[in-house]
Amino acid sequence: MEATDDDSDLIELGKQFEDAITRIRALYDPASSDDDLKLIESMLVSLEPVEQAIMAIPARTIAGLGVKARHAAHVMSEHWDAPIDQIDWDARAVRFLIEAVCNLARTPLSFELNLKEDE
Repeated sequence: MEATDDDSDLIELGKQFEDAITRIRALYDPASSDDDLKLIESMLVSLEPVEQAIMAIPARTIAGLGVKARHAAHVMSEHWDAPIDQIDWDARAVRFLIEAVCNLARTPLSFELNLKEDE
């Protein structure tokens, strides 16, 4: 896939990614059977080409940049495991950048990150 000037390809990939992650999270249960875990693993494997395309296609619009930021938030989700004042400097920089891009793109972080109230 190659991005157009309006990032429609990238935006479509973002929708596919979010839909897949939503389905995967709905299935995830730490007490799941091995069959459920195998299904989740196969879904994650099938998601890899979508993720690769999101990373490879350059963003040409703010909306496209939002897709990339949401993907980065998913990949770097551990940066939302603690309040901002309790994570290291590098993690803060990444988290602030991702959140700023999402705010600018008017695209909320759509994944169930462990967002905690900053004090």
